[in-house]
Amino acid sequence: MRVFSISSQKGGTGKTTTAAELATRAAARGYKVLCIDLDPQASLTAILRGNPAEGNSYQLIKGERVTPQTVSGIDVKIIPAALELAGLDAELATRPGRDTYLRNALERLREPFDMVFIDTGPTLGTCLVQALTASTDVIIPVQADMFAAQSLYQLKSTIDQVRQYCNPELNVAGVLFTKYSPRTTLARNMWEQTYNLAEERLGLHCFRHTIREGVAVREAQALRVQLNKYAPKSNPAQDYEKVLDEIITGG
Repeated sequence: MRVFSISSQKGGTGKTTTAAELATRAAARGYKVLCIDLDPQASLTAILRGNPAEGNSYQLIKGERVTPQTVSGIDVKIIPAALELAGLDAELATRPGRDTYLRNALERLREPFDMVFIDTGPTLGTCLVQALTASTDVIIPVQADMFAAQSLYQLKSTIDQVRQYCNPELNVAGVLFTKYSPRTTLARNMWEQTYNLAEERLGLHCFRHTIREGVAVREAQALRVQLNKYAPKSNPAQDYEKVLDEIITGG
């Protein structure tokens, strides 16, 4: 089972869209897929129409038995987020082994999955560390803008600490450039600078394909539907298909 954390310590980079798109596309190819929403804002839960009252990721981390919910119309299951996730930092602060709770819970799941996609919030805290500790891979969505360098440095530092203390085998599947507009000179220059920073200075692999900007993403989010159903021929939808190819083939 491969477990992917979709993580960035900056908001608005497309984490939730990336988690939803990769999960639903992997399921369409026949993989058995689970999504876990660890963001208290619960955006992934809204898109995939999960119901926190029927079991959620807060309960999962706390050791309760949670049954993944079936997403209507697609072969993906989800464990929704709950508002209580926002208080986990204080709640688990003094508990031994607190960073491994999610990993232990995934090992106890009765249903086998090929891929698990974890959507995380934009801040450093227990939920992010729990996700990285439980994961085999991390995917880092980033926008090629003036704030990208800081967010990459921050997350790289967090990944290094998780590798040292909790999960030495954690792999960076890649930095994924999202909301990219290759038509402008500024965007191309910022992409090149960020790419070089990630690859050469931080040693973070970058996906060969970028996710192009497209209004269809915002429209799909507003309607709470998956992009591959709302606008399957849009540029971002086609780009996510190519990124999934890279993940599966490792190339």
